[in-house]
Amino acid sequence: MSLQMSSSQTIGPYLHIGTDWLITTEMAGAEVDGERVVIEGRVYDGNGAPVTDALVELWQADAQGRYASPADGRQASGATRFRGFGRTPTDTSGHFRFSTIKPGRVPGPGDSMQAPHIAVTIFARGLLKHLVTRIYFPDGEGHAEDALLNAVPAGRRVTLIAQPGAQAGSYQFDIVLQEGSSGRPETVFLDV
Repeated sequence: MSLQMSSSQTIGPYLHIGTDWLITTEMAGAEVDGERVVIEGRVYDGNGAPVTDALVELWQADAQGRYASPADGRQASGATRFRGFGRTPTDTSGHFRFSTIKPGRVPGPGDSMQAPHIAVTIFARGLLKHLVTRIYFPDGEGHAEDALLNAVPAGRRVTLIAQPGAQAGSYQFDIVLQEGSSGRPETVFLDV
């Protein structure tokens, strides 16, 4: 019997095999009502190097706060044209980009409402399990009432809030997998 430790199973390096058919960066058809937005950013490791083989998934509600899912129980606007889901690999510079609409507020714990947000899942080599975070918008709508956002220490919330991009209607949201020598703060990840 060998007492040598065996290597751990990770979600890479062949992560993309079997998932390519789900790659989509256009999350809402032109007929779907709502404010058009572009979400883009880069995924970085703790040294500030781009992660060139990550897979980024977004899940969101429509502009009225309804999900394109039977579990929601309410019909999402333009149900056949509103996906509410997007997935794309990062490119050679760690970059990702999605076109969608700004989501509405969704019900939270008790009778509360959550701020408009987009759920993000990151898969990458070296991760034993995927990471989950959220993108909030810089306009502050609903931030004061959002239980999850307010559970994050005030100084760390900035890692969850997208910044206005260079083009009108665009937002920059960089994801930092761990704090390290780059000086960038690690993105807040959620325990799910």
